[in-house]
Amino acid sequence: MKNDETIKVMVKEKYGAIANQSKAQNQSSCCGGTCGSSNVEFSIMSEDYSQVPGYVPEADLALGCGIPTEFACIKPGDSVVDLGSGAGNDCFVARSITGEKGRVIGIDMTEPMIEKARENARKLEFTNVEFLLGEIEALPLPDSVADVVVSNCVLNLVPNKPKAFAEMHRILKPGGHFSVSDIVLRGELPEGLRDDAVMYAGCISGAQQKDDYLGNIVRAGFANVVVQKERRIDLPREILERHLTAEQQDAFSRETVGVFSLTVYADKP
Repeated sequence: MKNDETIKVMVKEKYGAIANQSKAQNQSSCCGGTCGSSNVEFSIMSEDYSQVPGYVPEADLALGCGIPTEFACIKPGDSVVDLGSGAGNDCFVARSITGEKGRVIGIDMTEPMIEKARENARKLEFTNVEFLLGEIEALPLPDSVADVVVSNCVLNLVPNKPKAFAEMHRILKPGGHFSVSDIVLRGELPEGLRDDAVMYAGCISGAQQKDDYLGNIVRAGFANVVVQKERRIDLPREILERHLTAEQQDAFSRETVGVFSLTVYADKP
């Protein structure tokens, strides 16, 4: 069993390396993690941002598992915080909605990602988008600063998820809300997948059961919890064969057991 600090170091090192990879390299791997073959040429998790207003290709490292801004009800002038902002992809999409009168803050615990995002913002000459180094379990922000919080396939990597949701609740203004895309499980994930460090940094082995994940949101004090979108993640057989028996692979193919991408909305009363 890995402790929280070990997990944080592992994820930080992994995503620090990913910051210097291209989108094409990341699309040929498990959410940025090497899948054991250079011939895997598809993205398991990510969705297509190319038609989304505000999309900046240089900021898209293909590390997400949804498009949370699509469901986040962001309005012009809003203050938006993106947790695990990476190279800035969702921040720049959010900025296209908030406009010049809004404010967008990206938080990431990986210095190379922060540097990459800040460089992208400088090139775009955005003065109302900033990126701060920090951890989601201890956000470097004051209380009640955000109208909207978004996050894309990051909270599953956070060891202490109840604390992460509590921090989200703290930084949201009363009446504010979040929309988060993330990875959850239905049924028990086989041990081989859960314990594989590369798969952990690839957004799978750190995921919770769906009911536990949604329960954390309620226990943090949020209301009106709604699953806005849900889709099954079809893992390549090459990956499954590394960890699962033929019988386990068959179980994984059933609708009741597997890995799912959720986009979840909730209000702060």
